[in-house]
Amino acid sequence: MSSYTEVSQVNGDEEAHVVAASEAAQVDTNKKEAQVTAEAIPSLPPHVVKDLLSIGVCVRCIFRLFGVRGCAYSCLSLLPSDLLSSVEESKGSHDCAVGICSKASENLNCALPFQESEDEPVFCSICLGILQFSYSKEKETLVKKYSASEFAVSIAELVKQEGHQIESFSLEVSVPPIILANERAILLYMKRKYGSEPWFQEKFLTEHTSVKDALKLLIIDSLGSLLFGTGSEDSLIALDSEFSEQSACEADAVFRRSLDGLPDHLFCERFTLPPERVNQPCHMAFLCYRTPIYIGGRYLKYSRNVSQSRWIIDDERMGQASVEEIIGGNIVPLLRGDDYKFHAAGREDIDVRMLGSGRPFLIEVQNARDVPSCVAVKQMEQKINNLEDRLVAVKNLKVVGNQGWNLMREGEAEKQKQYAALVWISRPLEEEDLQTISSFKDMRILQRTPIRVLHRRSPLEREKIIHWMKVGRITGSSQYFLLYLCTQAGTYIKEFVHGDFGRTHPSIGSILGCRAEILQLDVTDVKMDCFLTE
Repeated sequence: MSSYTEVSQVNGDEEAHVVAASEAAQVDTNKKEAQVTAEAIPSLPPHVVKDLLSIGVCVRCIFRLFGVRGCAYSCLSLLPSDLLSSVEESKGSHDCAVGICSKASENLNCALPFQESEDEPVFCSICLGILQFSYSKEKETLVKKYSASEFAVSIAELVKQEGHQIESFSLEVSVPPIILANERAILLYMKRKYGSEPWFQEKFLTEHTSVKDALKLLIIDSLGSLLFGTGSEDSLIALDSEFSEQSACEADAVFRRSLDGLPDHLFCERFTLPPERVNQPCHMAFLCYRTPIYIGGRYLKYSRNVSQSRWIIDDERMGQASVEEIIGGNIVPLLRGDDYKFHAAGREDIDVRMLGSGRPFLIEVQNARDVPSCVAVKQMEQKINNLEDRLVAVKNLKVVGNQGWNLMREGEAEKQKQYAALVWISRPLEEEDLQTISSFKDMRILQRTPIRVLHRRSPLEREKIIHWMKVGRITGSSQYFLLYLCTQAGTYIKEFVHGDFGRTHPSIGSILGCRAEILQLDVTDVKMDCFLTE
């Protein structure tokens, strides 16, 4: 008796109705497939088919190996004995001509080695049951489906349980490298045994459909009708089927690389030809996952105690909150996503406000169940902007594709930023100082990596440009003033003011010939073209 317990995965009248509807929709397709199958059978040599069946190769894999393409095997219902009978009937006279008729028809009515019963299921020695719709789940439970449409229902039900809104989908299949090794072993076995026969040169030197591509062809139409979507490369939903032999992904990757670089003669020394029969299938897991949804916009930060990203040091939070948590934490629940990643065009220090037009950002929502409408995006914006503490606000939110990345990257290198800084100097500000500062246009400065960030940045010297500056006086104060300036992206403004012990030159302190300190700093504009309007 098998150690597996076979269980049914389609329960209830509703699921049965779905299966019946899906199968009924494929009646015409099945008729065409039957015709194509009938046309393909005469090309199969009976003695080779019997040999493959005897070493445990399933019907669909036999069709794959002989280069049968199209829909011939996509809904194939032939049993191994039926296939052999059909092949022998179509080949009778030809087989006798090449002297193998007696061998091919011998013991036709005897039980084939490749037979299974409910108690002892047999799994393909190449695909390990994948193309037989047989697989194991958790706790070594055997699951067997009897048609592609029934198999597709299992996946469709998972998608519905996850609550995904379906617009389009793609199907991704991964198989363990042992399947690749098994197929290579079969091909080398066939080459060694039948390499001199004419059909081998014609059939076995052609490109074969892989197991994972065959599985896609088998179920993609049924799955599309069940999900009311269309498979496409730029899909929103990815259905990832993974097969493993209780091995880690890293181990599979190493095995696959070793297999690719192994010459045939060494492969034959290290692997059994043909591969041994198997008595257990692959473990299969269905994973429903939507490709990331990107929401772009601009954020404003009104607090000097809010970092851009979550900042934890020795289990202690730095600052009151973070921009990414405020924005991401309010967007992800509305889309019923699993998680998010926050991306921004540059960053400001925790004690620097972001004002003006705001800083461009992208929120990457992972595995969102809902596709946001224009109304939903507006609700996100309102929810964030109406938060009681008013630490952060957003504007011009919109759903963007991968082009949002391009907009961010294209503008990042060339962007200019404008600032307003409260500055103190060690002597009274003179009228001449205002004229001196305002006279600089596109001034080039050299900045060595600031002392305050040397612990996490490489010690480099960078040339930056100060495009313009102007000074605003503060009534009743002679040593405090507002410095407005526009600089190249990446300029360290605090160091440009105080000089960082000579590591930035020139600086406001060196220009005025006195000590200068920056007390407060605001970013007032990030000059980039992205997300300027809704």
